[in-house]
Amino acid sequence: MTYEEKFDSTLDLLRRLDPKSITKNLNDICTIIQNNDSDGSGEELVQDLLSSVDTPLKVGKCKDSGKDFLCCDYNRDGDSYRSPWSNKYYPTPQSDDDQPPPFPSNILRELEIKANDSFDIYRDLYYEGSGISSVYLWDTADDDENTLQDGFAGVVLIKKETDDGSGKWDSIHVFEITPETSTSYSYKLTTSVILDLQNQKLSSLSLSGSLTRQIETTQSIEIDGSTSLATNHLINLGTLVEKSEFNVRNLLQDVYFDKLKDVLLKDLRSVGDVGEKKLEDLRQSEVIKGLQTL
Repeated sequence: MTYEEKFDSTLDLLRRLDPKSITKNLNDICTIIQNNDSDGSGEELVQDLLSSVDTPLKVGKCKDSGKDFLCCDYNRDGDSYRSPWSNKYYPTPQSDDDQPPPFPSNILRELEIKANDSFDIYRDLYYEGSGISSVYLWDTADDDENTLQDGFAGVVLIKKETDDGSGKWDSIHVFEITPETSTSYSYKLTTSVILDLQNQKLSSLSLSGSLTRQIETTQSIEIDGSTSLATNHLINLGTLVEKSEFNVRNLLQDVYFDKLKDVLLKDLRSVGDVGEKKLEDLRQSEVIKGLQTL
């Protein structure tokens, strides 16, 4: 079996397992791959799976600022995660002079601080003042002296849970900004939302799943005395995230809640009313007999 076949088969298996246990299922599969790594491709396959499969976000604590931050594969180095508030890894990673943990460039770090402040306001407005948000940026150009004109990539993370733990929402917005011309940039945004709803009275009733959508657009940039390139990028990115979350919320309404309503009000109701169902079947059989005599 080729590497691509292994990767596709693993993703196909994960799609068929219980979405509530996606983190456990992914960890178990990665363990199996590492324990049966006969051709030496296991580590690469594990890393590709961890970066491709969206799992519920974990919450870390920044000791320097005292604030919570969200953990994902994009701010991870081994078992350590970088805080967007202090730009430090927790716990402190093992020292390795040959391969230090990744950090954004200085100019990108300044934009990362502004982006975290901006999306913290966005979270406060759209998530009723609760939840946690984190933004991480990284350089995409090979040049050592990266600038915002060269483009960059990043991820916007938002997590919210209800007070009783019955509802969980995780949204992951991965984006890439690349220059098209001197005054226009391409924005590619991939949004994944993980939803988990539990009925506290009926523990056996739950609704879980994920949805992924993409948006790609080209925006013109106008730089003047009051609006810088960084501000333009933040405005355009915030508009895209807002649009993407609105679209995903509507899709979740159609795919999950409206379908659940159909099941509860139509399919399950007909099963409960046995007498009416038998009468309907009898009428259908009489119609069929009448047609056969024609």
